[in-house]
Amino acid sequence: MTGEKSPKKIRRRLVRIIGSLLSLAALTYVSISLITGRGFSFTWLSDLLPSREPTKVAEEFDFDVGRDRVFADLGGSLASAGTLGVQVLDMAGDETLRDTFRMSRPAISAANGLGIAFDIGGTDVRVFNKSKTISAIIASSEVVSASINQNGWFCICAKGSGGYKGVATVYTDKGNPYYSVSLSSGYILSAALSPDNKSLAVLNLTDGGSRITFYNNLSSEVSGNAFDLPGGLIIDIWYQPDGKLSVITAESLITIDKNGVASELYTFPGKRLGAYALSDSFVTLHLLDYGIGYSGKLVTLNSEGILIAELPTEHELVSISSGGGYLAALRNDGISFFDETLIERPPTGNLSVAAGASLVLALGNGAALAAGDHFAVILKPSDAES
Repeated sequence: MTGEKSPKKIRRRLVRIIGSLLSLAALTYVSISLITGRGFSFTWLSDLLPSREPTKVAEEFDFDVGRDRVFADLGGSLASAGTLGVQVLDMAGDETLRDTFRMSRPAISAANGLGIAFDIGGTDVRVFNKSKTISAIIASSEVVSASINQNGWFCICAKGSGGYKGVATVYTDKGNPYYSVSLSSGYILSAALSPDNKSLAVLNLTDGGSRITFYNNLSSEVSGNAFDLPGGLIIDIWYQPDGKLSVITAESLITIDKNGVASELYTFPGKRLGAYALSDSFVTLHLLDYGIGYSGKLVTLNSEGILIAELPTEHELVSISSGGGYLAALRNDGISFFDETLIERPPTGNLSVAAGASLVLALGNGAALAAGDHFAVILKPSDAES
């Protein structure tokens, strides 16, 4: 058959071409990584190769970090901070990181696969990923709060000294101090760093209520715009991907733009905030009636503050957390999952062990970690894909 190539020769040629393309792509990626300093990650290459068997997910996780454990989702791994330090386990239950140090009141937060653990009232702070400690910080005074953004930059808020009532210090993703601001007008509660690392919003209490002060460009301690809530309590602040600041107060959900102009998204007069949960797709508020008992309602809102659904509640909600499209709710009579429309999905998993849980943590895959003093188990909504 003149002019035609055999199937074997064609396959060999294709293999050589594919191999050359992969080598070229790898060399290009290494060059870009060296220039930009982004580091190496070959996860993209695995998408071109035959898929492996799915990672086995453990039914129960053995966290051994002392008392008062708190948890965070690192996206494929689980982190816990306790009185004995920080520990990370992969989804098979195998330990990938342990950093031992003492904390009296451990706290933890996470973003984009990075965690920050800190000792409230102490001075120890750790920033880490699933396999290594990136930064070990000893604050100059007692830590009040700490947060980390999607880029790995983080901010530590601590008590002030010498007439100041608080100091907020911004660190780069390498753990180097970058910017610091001290306040004398009110006690710092928390701070949020914008997604572009250029703006810092600092929340503090004043004699007349709550205030959020913006520091733009992080080049001077001279503040930019400020938002005051006279006689009101601001509970939490966080940046949205579009650069707007979301704010939960004791009576409302609001958003503030870079000019300090606030827009009221959702108010709940006549109710008191029992708990709240944040996710990429919706916000959940547990609103309680004033009076005796746990009568109230769950509400879900989209990013614009528009009501998605509401559901009356009569039981105590011990813990709520949202992620992966679901809300996990730990009541005093059991655990349930809800979608954003608040349709209930019964849990599956080791329910007999989970019955003693004191908190839940929703994971990005739609499952949730239910944890108690001496256990941590994975539960899933009954209709979730395995």
